[in-house]
Amino acid sequence: MTELEQQGAAGKAAARVLATAGTERKNQALEAMARALEARQGEWLEANAQDVAAARESSMSAALLDRLSLTPKRVADIAGALRQVAALPDPIGRVSKMETRPNGLIIGRRSVPLGVIAIIYEARPNVTVDAAGLCLKSGNACILRGGKEAFRSNQAVVKILRSALEEAGFPADCVSLVQNTSRETANELMHLNAYVDVLIPRGGAGLIRSVAANASVPVIRTGEGVCHIYIDQAADLAMGAQILYNAKCSRPSVCNAAECVLIHRSVARAFLSEALPLLAQKQTELRCDPESLVLARELGAERAVPAAEEDWDSEYGDYILAVKLVDDAREAIDFIAAHGSGHSECIVTENYSAAQDFLDGVDAAAVYVNASTRFTDGGEFGLGAEIGISTQKMHARGPMGLEELTSWKYVIYGQGQVRE
Repeated sequence: MTELEQQGAAGKAAARVLATAGTERKNQALEAMARALEARQGEWLEANAQDVAAARESSMSAALLDRLSLTPKRVADIAGALRQVAALPDPIGRVSKMETRPNGLIIGRRSVPLGVIAIIYEARPNVTVDAAGLCLKSGNACILRGGKEAFRSNQAVVKILRSALEEAGFPADCVSLVQNTSRETANELMHLNAYVDVLIPRGGAGLIRSVAANASVPVIRTGEGVCHIYIDQAADLAMGAQILYNAKCSRPSVCNAAECVLIHRSVARAFLSEALPLLAQKQTELRCDPESLVLARELGAERAVPAAEEDWDSEYGDYILAVKLVDDAREAIDFIAAHGSGHSECIVTENYSAAQDFLDGVDAAAVYVNASTRFTDGGEFGLGAEIGISTQKMHARGPMGLEELTSWKYVIYGQGQVRE
């Protein structure tokens, strides 16, 4: 067996233990993991500092550096997220649709874990803990394969988590880390059918599309975030400017950040007058269609450039925003259908009918009226943490919390019935 196959076999054995662990035991393990993070945060922060220093030397962008970096407050928030998961209802063992058939069989459905969940992700060390906590509470073992930029951070925190699991009476292999970040190990993990039940990629569009195209294990696509804000002619323009600024600039590296603003032509000048000063605070580059480029430059935007065709489909992950003028909400909806990724879309309007048309017409995991797309998040949606934001339609869609990490088995009670 290869090293990864051995890791998969150990994860499979650990998953069998987790599948029958009760709620109290799982919650105790989550609390032990949270305490261990707090008590040993120095180890994690030291390893993270080394990752951040190496990333700076390699000229990683400021937005991605922010995504990689840990602070004592972020560690406290991550530990708090584990406790939030512990406080949530256990998704395992729920019975639904219990009914008696004419032949006397009693048939129902019971929620069960998926089994072993593999996750391939990029430079986000918080994902390591979120994934471990959600998988444990939902009775799943996890095999984690992070990016090279966060490898020291991931090694340190997985060591802490595995120690806490053993102290709580669980196999350490409930959580494991692939010990190198080569393409070869990623490819092997994508084909570990004997041991991996579901593979979840988290990261940029390139990673997600590559995994979906090449994996032979079942894949849940997450995180492709080409999100739009549409400013309607009936919008409160000051509110729209604040929503856009938050959606683009609060954390531009995350998948729920806005990448494109669509503006009704009749309010374009007035809206840009409100929005440009806010975007300039973060030196946001604007990639504009011809009409919005003229307006932006007339209004003094120093970082406005012509958009290329690929800009309408780009997930920038940085302080870059595509800008396009449209005639009406229908054109905006059609544009989103052509260029969106099915993640999060927003309309800013005071017109009820326009809002309802947008809600009905836009096909995405989350559709907003008058609120930032940055709220598409498991914690904000009351799910505790999240393992990813699914942009597909099968099984799970939107922020994936505990329930999305379960499946069903049918349970049948009989009294000797045989089929004729």
